This record gives sequence, structure tokens and C-alpha cells, in this order.
Amino acid sequence: MPILDRFRLDGKVAIVTGASSGFGVGIARALAEAGADVALGARRVDRLDATRELVERAGRRAIAVGTDIADPEACQALADATVERLGRADILVNNAGVATAIPALRESPEDFRAVIDVNLLGSYWMAQAAARAMSDGGSIVNVSSITAIHSLGLPHAAYASSKGGLLALTRDLAQQWTGRRRIRVNAVVPGLFATEMTADYVADRAEADQVPRIPVGRLGEVEELAAAVLFLAGDAASYITGEALVVDGGRTII
Repeated sequence: MPILDRFRLDGKVAIVTGASSGFGVGIARALAEAGADVALGARRVDRLDATRELVERAGRRAIAVGTDIADPEACQALADATVERLGRADILVNNAGVATAIPALRESPEDFRAVIDVNLLGSYWMAQAAARAMSDGGSIVNVSSITAIHSLGLPHAAYASSKGGLLALTRDLAQQWTGRRRIRVNAVVPGLFATEMTADYVADRAEADQVPRIPVGRLGEVEELAAAVLFLAGDAASYITGEALVVDGGRTII
């Protein structure tokens, strides 16, 4: 196989959760430009049409399915719709997530559980559903965060715990599924990017607090994370499983 063909996804079908904004939009577009048809899942169904149009503009098929990944039945419905309408499932990008910044002594059980339910449990339910649909093997890429491995000095107990758990889940599913089901499971670990989720922090404090600590000297661009996901999703990473690829401009080396 020519080396650049290893980065192509022609004939593949991908599922991207959290596809209504931020990383999800950029990842869906990148996968489509590499040749994959894409099933788009998100709670905000009204915003999925714009992402679907980006996929179709790249010449690929797309479906949009309202999905709350905290609900195992909704995850299974997304996987089932992918197979029924696009013919197969080869790739899952577990991107959907929520974040809070609540000081630990003020964080209620409900606040904490709400983050875990989506970021960790929801990613697990979605991985289960996708793996059942990957009859010919496949690739799962979980979107974690550098808060799983490095403190940014923010009150992120729930978020950091959920993203740290996601790295442990990545390793365990890789050892369970890579040999038996031919499903590779990896993670990307993004640093600070300018997305909808980080908009308030970026506007208020990021330039002063974080950029001076990033060796590259700037915030990340969504396309840079999407490129890392594309690498792990396809044959370019065929000998990689159970790993976490940090995409942070060097923030965690300081």
C-alpha cells in the first residue's frame, strides 16, 4: 500500500459523537475529506444539519441522529442507524463531552455525576454499541484531555476524573478487543483549543494564563486535532492500540 493511501478512509463508515460543534465538526469534516461516510450524533439535532452539509460537500454520505450518549439505548440506536443507512461501521470517534469548573467543596453529587455520566459512562456505552456493529474490525478513538494527566490550575475535579477514566478505559478496551475482535482502541489528549466549550475561558484568561506556557506559543486549531484523529482512525496507525496521543503544543512538557 502506498504510504499516503494509509491515510485514506475510502469505503469506510465513521461515527462521530458531539458532532454539532467544536472538535466534532472538524473531525467529521476531516474523515469525510479522507473518504469516509459519516454518521453524526449529538443532542442538539438542529445543529447537525450544518455538519452534514460539510460532509456532503466533501462528496460523502452523511446521516444525522439525535443522540444523548448518557443513554445506552440512544447509543445503540446511533450504531444501528449507521449500519442500516450507511451499510457498515468501521470507526467511532467518542468526542461528545461536557465540562464544568466548580470548586471541589461546592460541587454537588449531581454536578459531579452529570459529567461522569456523559464523558466516561457515555463513551463506554457508545464504544459497546459501535463494537457490536464492527463486524469486520475497526478503530475507536476516544477524545480525552490533558487535564487527565496535567493540572491547568482550574477546578476540574469532575472533568479531569472523567477524562482520566477515559484513558484507562482506552487501555482496557484495547486489550479486550484488538486481538479478539480486531478493533483498535486509542485516545487523543488535546490541550487548550479555541472551541465552543472553552470560549469563555479563552476570552477571559487563556492568553494570559496558558499561552505563555505552551512552547508552540498559541492555542491549538481544531484541524490539528482532527488530523491526529484521522491518523489513529485509519491504516496509518494499524500497529498502534491502547495508546494516548497528546496534542497540546507542548503544554505538558513544562
